[in-house]
Amino acid sequence: MLDLNPEIVCGIIIRAQEFHAKEGIVYPDEPTDDAEDWARQILEDHEDDQTLQELNAVIAELEPDQQVSLVALMWLGRGDFSAEEWESALTQARQRWTPRTAEYLIGTPLVADYLAEGLSQLGYSCED
Repeated sequence: MLDLNPEIVCGIIIRAQEFHAKEGIVYPDEPTDDAEDWARQILEDHEDDQTLQELNAVIAELEPDQQVSLVALMWLGRGDFSAEEWESALTQARQRWTPRTAEYLIGTPLVADYLAEGLSQLGYSCED
């Protein structure tokens, strides 16, 4: 079960769509290392962007367990886990949690699509 209000996720999806739709945001084909430095570089290039600041603030203000759920939801939507593996996704996200969760999520191309798909797989929708 999702330990995060779906309305919060829908708000994050909207902000992520707005940010990622802007021109000039370029993602490398693959991260250069396991530390996800490429995500930080993308964010540093757009640090004055108000949409980015709002998105970052919303994610950063979530409790760590909620951030864990958000990451697991993205992984679910990306196809790393199935809905039946939700608890495993949460466990792995909990083990990998860092204070830079917002950077990781925002720096992931298609994060809005992944979150929407993850919600859908758990029976939620932003269409209400």
